[in-house]
Amino acid sequence: MSRGPRSAAARRDWGGDDSQTPILHVDMDAFFASVELIDRPELRGKPVIVGGQHRGVVLAATYEARASGVHSAMPMTRARVLCPQAVVISPDHHRYREISRGVMAILAEVTPVMEPLSIDEAFLDVSGARRRLGAPAAIARRLRERIAAELRVPASVGVAATKFVAKLASSHAKPDGLLVIPKEATVPFLHSLPVGALWGVGERTAERLSRLAIHTVADLAHTPPATLQQAIGRSGGQRLFDLAWGRDPRPVEPVHREKSIGHEQTFGTNLLHRADLAAVLLDQAHRCAARLRGGALLAGGVSIKVRYADFTTLTRSRSLEAPSDVAHQLYLVARELLAGVRIPPDGIRLLGLRCDALSDSATTAVQGRLDEDDTGRRLAEQAMDDVRQRYGVGSLTVGSLVRGTTTENGSGDIS
Repeated sequence: MSRGPRSAAARRDWGGDDSQTPILHVDMDAFFASVELIDRPELRGKPVIVGGQHRGVVLAATYEARASGVHSAMPMTRARVLCPQAVVISPDHHRYREISRGVMAILAEVTPVMEPLSIDEAFLDVSGARRRLGAPAAIARRLRERIAAELRVPASVGVAATKFVAKLASSHAKPDGLLVIPKEATVPFLHSLPVGALWGVGERTAERLSRLAIHTVADLAHTPPATLQQAIGRSGGQRLFDLAWGRDPRPVEPVHREKSIGHEQTFGTNLLHRADLAAVLLDQAHRCAARLRGGALLAGGVSIKVRYADFTTLTRSRSLEAPSDVAHQLYLVARELLAGVRIPPDGIRLLGLRCDALSDSATTAVQGRLDEDDTGRRLAEQAMDDVRQRYGVGSLTVGSLVRGTTTENGSGDIS
């Protein structure tokens, strides 16, 4: 069932002409948890957490678990303390990707002007679909109904004249709701919100603004831009001032170029030995390289992420001599970066490898930059890709990893 607007300004305009609000932000509700409930209907209405059984972080939580203070990225140990009655389910990333593809396919039927942000959210510009499908609010309602009926997961949708306000609207519509902010209601809606609702206002920025007695978006909107720029920087101050008045010129971009590709793992038991950590990096390098080749991309840089037992997290990065999609090259750089990291007595709980500075392999020379050994390695890795595509990801691995480290909770992402 669609929910009405949450602010007085938006409520006054609810049901009016929304023809000037052509941007939709579709956001799946507690996506991983919602997918798990498809095959576990007996858990509906109960607190459910998706994450490692004992280690790692919370990947998703139902709203019943969130009521106890559980949220994404929280350490599982803390989540269990806050919500000891929760049912904990290990993640099934293959299943999440499957449902995500179904969601994106439904969205793509509405308009080709779609900008996926992640596995569970996307912007749509429905300007060109209005004559065929009706007003944006009607389009949003039908999308929610189709996703619920065909995929059995809930989606919240925000409709507005800009991407920023559409995203705000979807967050206010949660869970399982729809909120339309007509163009003429944009500024009153924004000015009813706390200043922390603006993109880019984190804890530190909020503290600086608080010193200027700025606590709401309305406060910020009526502060001279020069004062804001002096407090938080020239570009940051002007950007927040524009957002406070509903100015966000960014279009929905249907072609999204990945900025980075990575994989990270939280270990069931902290790792103490460099040989074990190196084996993890080798596995991650092969995973990332396969995804680079699958996306016809080359990496210009490599970084590693290390998290200690006390949750202190550090990163190290380095540029490659030449862009590459060969796991061996990625691994060598990652291993050198790891060599410069101290391993404390209580070990390392998480290790990740990320490839960035991506470029299109179709327009960047590869073979001419590789020596004979790397050319052979690339051909061998491509052959491995073919085998895995035919028989599954786990059908083939590097010989040195056959007795590799077992991890409890791993995740890969493209951003």
